[in-house]
Amino acid sequence: MSITQERKAELIKEYAIKDGDTGSPEVQIAILTERIKTLTDHFKDHKKDNHSRRGLLKMVATRRSLLDYARGKNEERYQTLIKRLGIRR
Repeated sequence: MSITQERKAELIKEYAIKDGDTGSPEVQIAILTERIKTLTDHFKDHKKDNHSRRGLLKMVATRRSLLDYARGKNEERYQTLIKRLGIRR
């Protein structure tokens, strides 16, 4: 249900603002989005997995907070990020 280290490294490389950047909101949001997508696929087969569903809801809330933070800091970067990730809002 989690993402592989290789996929996480690809996301960091793709969304990093500068070299060695792992903590920017863009990178964190991209990683959370990938984890949310994998969990959503997991629930198609395991409908009654409520423990993982709670974790999914926490991840969605965390991503929402990070998106609000990114929007408050720089609206343009926020818009490009949600377009790149395909998040609708």
